[in-house]
Amino acid sequence: MKNNSLKPSNVKETAKSIAPIVPSQRIVSIDVLRGFALLGILASNIQVFAMIYAVVINPTVFGDFTGGNYVVALLTRVLVQGKFYPLFSMLFGAGIYLMAQKVEAKGGKPEAQHLRRMIWLIVIAWLHIFLFWDYDILFYYGVCGLAAFLFRKISPRILLIIGLILVFIPVFQSADRQATRSVKTPEQLAAISSTLRPNQEKIDQEIAHYQGSWTALMSARVRVRWPGLWQIGALYLLGMYTGWMLLGMALFKFGILTAKVSKRVLWLFLVLGLGIGIPFRFYHWICNSLHNWDLWFPPGPSRFIYWETILRTAVYLLIPLGYIAGIMLICRSGKLRRLTARLAAVGRMALTNYLMHSAICTFIFFGFGLGLFGKVDRMGQLLVVLLIWVFQLWFSPLWLKHFRFGPMEWLWRSLTYWKMQPMRIRSKNT
Repeated sequence: MKNNSLKPSNVKETAKSIAPIVPSQRIVSIDVLRGFALLGILASNIQVFAMIYAVVINPTVFGDFTGGNYVVALLTRVLVQGKFYPLFSMLFGAGIYLMAQKVEAKGGKPEAQHLRRMIWLIVIAWLHIFLFWDYDILFYYGVCGLAAFLFRKISPRILLIIGLILVFIPVFQSADRQATRSVKTPEQLAAISSTLRPNQEKIDQEIAHYQGSWTALMSARVRVRWPGLWQIGALYLLGMYTGWMLLGMALFKFGILTAKVSKRVLWLFLVLGLGIGIPFRFYHWICNSLHNWDLWFPPGPSRFIYWETILRTAVYLLIPLGYIAGIMLICRSGKLRRLTARLAAVGRMALTNYLMHSAICTFIFFGFGLGLFGKVDRMGQLLVVLLIWVFQLWFSPLWLKHFRFGPMEWLWRSLTYWKMQPMRIRSKNT
C-alpha cells in the first residue's frame, strides 16, 4: 500500500499558505481505521439511543434477553462496547500530531490554529449535546485535545508511558471501589443497586423523558448535562481520553498506524489483542451471568479483588490494539480494496457521519420524531445499525467524488482558518 505520509516541502512557504490537508496528502490507513472506528461507535451507541441507560451496565434490566436478542447483547458486550471510543481517541491524537507537523513543515506555528480548532469543536459539541443527544464525546475531545497537543514533540516511548498512566488512573479507582464494596453504607449500596437494577417507576420515567418533546429534552439537558460536564467523574474521563490521544501519537510515531512496522509486529498485536482480549471478555460475561449481573464481584479478599479488576481491565484494553493491527494488515495486503476505500471515505467524513448518527437515531427513537424509544428490541436495533452503515458506506464516497470535505468538516475547517474553504472538486488533481 502506498504510504502518503507528510514530508516537509522543498519549496519555502509562508504561514499564509497553510491550509487543510488535501486528499493526495492523506494517510489512507488512518482514514480506513477512522471509518471502521466510527461505524463501531454507532454499534455501541445504538443501545443508548434506543433503551434506558442501565442496559450499558446490566443488559438484563430492560428488553428481551433471549434468542437473537441475547446473541446481539453478548456480541455487543464482547466485541463492541468500550472498544471503539479508545480507538477513535487514539486516531484523534494522531491527527493532532499530523496537523501540527504539517503546519510546522510549512514554516508556520500550529498553536493558534490548534486552539481555534479545538474551541470550535467544543462549540459544535455544546450544540450537539443540547440540541440532539446527551452522551456526546466531542466535548471531551476538544478539551483533551488542548492538553494532548502540549505532548506532541515527546518521544514515542515517553508518550506511551504517560498515556498508559492517564488511562489507568480511572482503572485503579474502579478497582479500589470494587475492593471496598464490603465497607459501603446501606445507602451507598442502595444507590448502586438502583443504578444496576432500576425499578419500573424509574424505567417508565426514563422512557417518558425520551419520548417527550424536543423542548423538554433540551431543557433537561441544560439543567443536568451542563453541570455534569464539570463533575469529578468527568475530570477523570478527561484524563483517560487524553491518555488515549497520547497513545495514538505514540502508535503513529512507532509506525503502527501507518502500517510501516513489520507484518510480524502487526500479527503479534492481532494475536495478543484479540486472542487474549476477546476470551477474557467472554469470561467477564460468564462471571456477570453467574453473579446475576452484580458487578461487585468476585467474592474474596479485597486485595485479590483489587488486582483482579486491574488485570481484567488491562486485558480488555488489548482488543482495540488488535483491531488496529487487523485493519493495518488488511490495508497492507491490498485486499478488500472496495471496502477499505469506502471505509476511508467514511473516515474522511467522520464528524459529519458521527453527527448524522445522532440526527437519524434521535429522530427514530426520541419523542420529537418517531418516538420508538424503549419499543425496539436488540435485533431491531441491529437492523437500524446495518442500514445506517450501508447508507454511509454508499453516501460518503459518492459525496467525496464531488467535494473536498464532508459538510461539517468543511464548516469546521472554515471556522478554524477563519476563511471559506474551497468545497467543490474541479479537477482530478485536487
